[in-house]
Amino acid sequence: MIERIAILGTGLLGTSVGLALRAAGFRGSIVGWNRSPEGAQAALEMGAVDSIAADPMQAARQSQVVLLAVPIYATLDFMEKLSGILGSEHMVTDVGSTKRLISEAAARLFNTPARAAFLPGHPMAGKERGGAALGDANLFRGAVWLFTDAPEAQRSLHSAALVKGWREWVAAMGSKTLDLDPARHDELVAWVSHLPQFVSTALSALLEGEVGDAPELKLVGGRALREMTRLGASPYSMWRDIAYTNTEAVQAALLALEQRLAHLRENLRTPELRDEFEKANRFRRE
Repeated sequence: MIERIAILGTGLLGTSVGLALRAAGFRGSIVGWNRSPEGAQAALEMGAVDSIAADPMQAARQSQVVLLAVPIYATLDFMEKLSGILGSEHMVTDVGSTKRLISEAAARLFNTPARAAFLPGHPMAGKERGGAALGDANLFRGAVWLFTDAPEAQRSLHSAALVKGWREWVAAMGSKTLDLDPARHDELVAWVSHLPQFVSTALSALLEGEVGDAPELKLVGGRALREMTRLGASPYSMWRDIAYTNTEAVQAALLALEQRLAHLRENLRTPELRDEFEKANRFRRE
């Protein structure tokens, strides 16, 4: 039974997890830590955590479950440090948007009978902006929470029970769970998550450069402009590690889109344009 959780990183996702756990009925203790004291204080004031940790390592040692809700390279750094101080009575999980490097580190550093368990996770939920102030207890409701667990993991009975318990809490927060191979995960999210972000970023940057100073731009653009550029508000700090750790898959998706756009450009006055609209409509119907 999980009674003590440490959330290392009380930004949007970490704070939302704390709020969602409380909404789902979790009655144990939740301690939070954030690199920015303001972020930790905001999570505390919102009720996402019960207390703020001065030392993330000490908070992890004193908890049963440790949630890493920090950028990917920070997650990898925490994994190296935690693997030496946690044991079979602990479980660590994360919310990183790419999973290959994290899953490889988990296999190397965790998941033996004497070591802590590590369950790589990725909730397919978020907002275009981050920060504790945007935390939402309902953020994960109806979303898919992906796991890239290693079937060959040799965990202690205690840590295996914590893994099972965490999966149950994820479901209690309203998420559907799905297990994927790490490489397959990174390939899929490049198409359904990373590509839309980079398309919105490119479109927003293009509009800023071409017509950004036009006073009537937002009035003319309307809903189409707002929807297509919403993700353009996402900060670089949220996406740098994703671009670095899933480069090949993102490049492949962007190249395929470039080729599709070229096809559209070349067929604006041919029946091929109708075919493209029909394909797009089928995708939206399914």
